[in-house]
Amino acid sequence: MKKIYTAVVEVALLFLALPGIAQTSRHVVVHAGHLLEVKTGKLLADQTLVIEDGRIVSRGTAAESKIPADAVRIDLPNATVLPGLIDAHTHLTMEPKFGYERLAVSVPREALIGAKNARLTLLAGFTTVRNVGASGYTDVALRDAINTGDVPGPRLLVSGPPLGITGGHCDNNMLPSEYHAVSDGVADGIAEVEHKVRENIKYGADLIKVCATGGVLSLGDNPQASQYTLEEMKAIVADAHRLGRKVAAHAHGAQGILWATEAGVDSIEHGSYIDDAGIAAMKEHGTYLVPTLYLGDWMLENAALTHLPAPLLAKAQDVIPAARNNIAHAFASGVKVAFGTDAAVYPHGLNAHEFAVMVKLGLTPLQAIQAATVNAADLLGWSGKVGSLEPGAWADIVGVDGDPGKDVTTLEHVKFVMKGGEVVKNEYAK
Repeated sequence: MKKIYTAVVEVALLFLALPGIAQTSRHVVVHAGHLLEVKTGKLLADQTLVIEDGRIVSRGTAAESKIPADAVRIDLPNATVLPGLIDAHTHLTMEPKFGYERLAVSVPREALIGAKNARLTLLAGFTTVRNVGASGYTDVALRDAINTGDVPGPRLLVSGPPLGITGGHCDNNMLPSEYHAVSDGVADGIAEVEHKVRENIKYGADLIKVCATGGVLSLGDNPQASQYTLEEMKAIVADAHRLGRKVAAHAHGAQGILWATEAGVDSIEHGSYIDDAGIAAMKEHGTYLVPTLYLGDWMLENAALTHLPAPLLAKAQDVIPAARNNIAHAFASGVKVAFGTDAAVYPHGLNAHEFAVMVKLGLTPLQAIQAATVNAADLLGWSGKVGSLEPGAWADIVGVDGDPGKDVTTLEHVKFVMKGGEVVKNEYAK
């Protein structure tokens, strides 16, 4: 019996010694030639980050830093590091497939697509993502798979199926009546929307996504038309907030933007036809605008390649120029901005192309970077955890050449990615 007990103990000790099953704290030290302090815009030289168990414990010059003897050292003398980037509007389980081609994609296939796109997004330097809309709770499954280490990917906050009205942007309007096709999130009336909010939360949603207006990439609806009534959206927000979830509202049209803001949503997604009334309401309520801008360039340039149906192309040609003008006005008016891309309208991994368009429309490079770090962290409710390189934050770090505070296009070429103290990508080591 004693021999059996001894053997079991030896096996247990061997198991604990395996990589990734640490018995003691794991220390990592990252030394960078420069560090961009995203809150102030200061470019700091010769910076050392000390990491313990995936979190930053100290930051300073090498002379100031107390480096543990057992630390794994990562030297990036030619890099500028900044916090891992945050994309507050993605659809990881979807691809650039428009019109009837989308009907051929099953829910299990969407889940596998999500695993691929999660990896591409992480390698592009986006270590945190808010996924706002997925069929069959595939984004919930993807989040859980990432969290348990089954697949690589960013930290995820997920919405599950987006709420929408019958026949609206978030419904399936492609099939004739005999198919009785209805999307997962369709709900009409106060009682139904309250039930749908609770159902999404039951099945794992971290937040609620609601379609307040029509959309571009959907048949039979008008992007400028409001969908849910003010009373329905108030019911959605009240239930979500009471249950500890934030609400993101897809909203192109001015009336829908205003109603969603008055209902208390936490963010307006797209905001294409935002006007002065909407801007004033958003500033009063502290509502974030999550513009999705680069998709317009990519979608129009690749309309033939993606077989974009003529009715959707016509809507895009109307909405995109209007959105550029109105978003520029919103930027100049001082609305709070968080970074989002709507990746899935274009290939995942190109998320950082959004920065240049934001700058073109009036933000400074630093403001665009803040939108993808401190601002997005605030919107997600994760300030102090992501979006900064301060003690207590998760050790999510990206590295680039040059100074992204002067040229945001450097963020399109991330060479180093760390998530939670683990190196995901390091081209500087080649």
